[in-house]
Amino acid sequence: MDKDSGGDVELLYQGEWLRMVRRGHWESCERTHGKDGLAVLVIAVTPDDHVLFVEQYRVPLGAKTIEMPAGLVGDDHDDDSLEAAARRELIEETGWEAGRVDVLLTGPTSSGMSNERIAFARARDLRKVGDGGGVNDEDITVHSVPRSEAPAWLMRKYREGYELDLKLWAGLWMIEYNPDGSRADPI
Repeated sequence: MDKDSGGDVELLYQGEWLRMVRRGHWESCERTHGKDGLAVLVIAVTPDDHVLFVEQYRVPLGAKTIEMPAGLVGDDHDDDSLEAAARRELIEETGWEAGRVDVLLTGPTSSGMSNERIAFARARDLRKVGDGGGVNDEDITVHSVPRSEAPAWLMRKYREGYELDLKLWAGLWMIEYNPDGSRADPI
């Protein structure tokens, strides 16, 4: 067993991307790639006021999901920053490039199960530079939905059997508001 700030750590399983550990009686999962389990979610609105969503099959759920563009920080780039990861993931997944990226807030995704934390980043001044679709075998479908119709569109997808990332609603809110409730700069 190894020592860390959380007490004795027993390694239960080590995979290529994840490991499972026990601290006392508590079992949890940790990412082994990237920077400290850090991911970034990109809130992106096109110049014609469409919100960008991505659809992909997620093996752990056994279902297609609707999410905002996102990815790990530092998974392939040792000197990666939150902003650089947001810019990269937005282009790879959607084919849109951000003129400006503002990192808004970072916090845990499932603090009782995983060390993963996610940063919300707002992408501004977008311009289309490619098709998107992801890299390797991600097989991502890009959806550009009028912002005024986004919540209803998401609920239609839910009724069709898609899994919806609950962070979508926080992302929609952060199009217009900063985490402290103040108004964001207009898109």
